[in-house]
Amino acid sequence: MNSPVVLDVRDLSVEYRAGEQTIPAVNSVDLVLHRGEVLGLAGESGSGKSTLAYAMTRLLRPPGVITAGDVWFRDARGAAAPLAVLDAGPAELRRVRWAEIAIVFQSALHALNPVLTVESQLGDVLKAHRGLARAARRERCAELLGLVGISADRLRSYPHELSGGMRQRVMIAMALALEPQVVIMDEPTTALDAVTQREILAEVLSLRERLGFSVVFITHDLSLLIEIADSIAVMYAGRLVEQGPAQDLFRDPRHPYTKGLVDSFPPLHGIRGRLEGIPGSPPDLRDPPPGCPFHPRCSRAEERCRRELPLLEPLPVRPSARAVRLAACWNQLEPSVESPEVAS
Repeated sequence: MNSPVVLDVRDLSVEYRAGEQTIPAVNSVDLVLHRGEVLGLAGESGSGKSTLAYAMTRLLRPPGVITAGDVWFRDARGAAAPLAVLDAGPAELRRVRWAEIAIVFQSALHALNPVLTVESQLGDVLKAHRGLARAARRERCAELLGLVGISADRLRSYPHELSGGMRQRVMIAMALALEPQVVIMDEPTTALDAVTQREILAEVLSLRERLGFSVVFITHDLSLLIEIADSIAVMYAGRLVEQGPAQDLFRDPRHPYTKGLVDSFPPLHGIRGRLEGIPGSPPDLRDPPPGCPFHPRCSRAEERCRRELPLLEPLPVRPSARAVRLAACWNQLEPSVESPEVAS
């Protein structure tokens, strides 16, 4: 993409420490988010997606420790020099958090305060960061609810009086209260029914078009990302194993793990076929396997896969290819005939 970079994550690593034990949760991750882009982050539970999100926003709590890397926030509005998020002090973080980088947490029921009304919780953000008077806060709160399709008469409701979909919309409204440049959405549609999921996804895309913010959308459901993401990064055992444009990655996965994720949900059209799940379970990161972490579950694993760790590297492409794709695999799947990587 030619649009400006707003978030640049380089070689980020995170460990969880419990006594003498060290658990590597995120290993040398690089991500680049452009203005207006939806970047999908996919993988099974425990792959490190949420840990990565909390680390790059400095919201990671003990026993999590950032051990290496850099995170740069580059103001796409051109107002300031890039901010080194991991080195920023409290005042700098307060300036950027919520105003420029906001997050929609995984469970709205647990993220919202059960004893405060919707208006109180939305108003706190506006009071802390904008210093608005009470009347102005109420007007802006009503505007924010309207933005996500909720009537203003719900301002006096408590979280338990709202449906799951409405609570999630309130969280999105809160994240957008200060018109940030980056919104990180951590499993925002988990545990919602399919109809509500689609409504919220449509709302997110509509708001993105209107307001121009960038999105990091985290989910275990690759099928959701195909609909909304511009690019997708696939995580496994704390590492990125494949990355590329969303449609290319879906049509022509090159890493066996990505292929397994693609094949684990049914197609909406065409001939019905047998679903192929990924055998086994993700590795225990307290004692990860040698070599490629996916090799115990991979039908294509060879001796080299069991001994050597593959790096995330660009795939061989022709000069006419639309975008660079990356994969970390010693025995990649062959590109399909229709793949843009091999098209003339």
